[in-house]
Amino acid sequence: MLGAWGVLSISLVIILVGCDLFTNGVEWAGKKLSLSEGTVGSVLAAVGTCLPETLIALLAIFFGRREGTGSDVGIGAILGAPLMLSTLAFFVTGAAILIFHRTNGRSVRMKVNHRVVGRDLRYFFLVFIISALASFLPKPGQKYAVAALLVILYGTYIAKTLGDKRSPGADEDISPLHFFRKAPDPPLWMVIGQGILGLLVLVYGAHLFVSEISWLAHATGVPALSLSLIITPIATELPEKFNSVLWVRQKKDTLAIGNISGAMVFQSSIPPAIGMLFTDWKLNPQALACVVVAVCSSATVWGEMMWRKRLSPYSLLVGGIFYVVYLAWALR
Repeated sequence: MLGAWGVLSISLVIILVGCDLFTNGVEWAGKKLSLSEGTVGSVLAAVGTCLPETLIALLAIFFGRREGTGSDVGIGAILGAPLMLSTLAFFVTGAAILIFHRTNGRSVRMKVNHRVVGRDLRYFFLVFIISALASFLPKPGQKYAVAALLVILYGTYIAKTLGDKRSPGADEDISPLHFFRKAPDPPLWMVIGQGILGLLVLVYGAHLFVSEISWLAHATGVPALSLSLIITPIATELPEKFNSVLWVRQKKDTLAIGNISGAMVFQSSIPPAIGMLFTDWKLNPQALACVVVAVCSSATVWGEMMWRKRLSPYSLLVGGIFYVVYLAWALR
């Protein structure tokens, strides 16, 4: 047991190193390609760090059938990721802002592009609710049609995000590229190479983390659906969202929140579409409650932005309350 905790600690260090390489790389990629902050955070960073979790869901669906739990594990991994992002990831980011407010003097008031993050959350509400309602459709063909609709909606979201213009001064606080610190303008191939290496380091660290968390969960007798719906997203998504912690430390709040909200849009559209194609996509009450909690938690953040025209870390902290309530209900 002590050895497992030791490996967990090592994996977290590896994850943090990977996050630093990846965030630095994607910021430079955004500058070199003249992409907006919304595109960098909501698309490049979000999708890049979501791919390992999507792969886990696919592997569970396709290769877990012999054990008879592949569908449960796959659906749990698919739905658990948006739940974790909309609750724990927001909570960690809000807590980080308050900590950095005390330690390095950053303001509690967040400077977020409300249009970018608001659009992310509106798309999230739409695609995740559609994904949940699709479980009530009686015929596979109908679910296939919904899967196609989800892919189209995500494509529309990407097109609108890519249409944003890069804001003036967005490059001012970019740290030198770690692999080429002496050059004011590193070549694009080196920027991309560092970003890919950072992602690979992230995947390796997350793999170690998942292995040890899974071992500890199995040692305590956690059922397959609970393991997948609750523990797997924490192990795979949350460590990689340390990207957002690094960005709020640097006062790059749009990148930080967009990294989470963009991942929410991806995880609530593309993986559910895959689930509809390759499973029966029947959601039990525990899975449906997961959708309700995720939507309610993110609605708290969206509501503050729309009605008060600002975002504070306190509405992000509410996500932790939603997660604890869901956890207590799911494991009762």
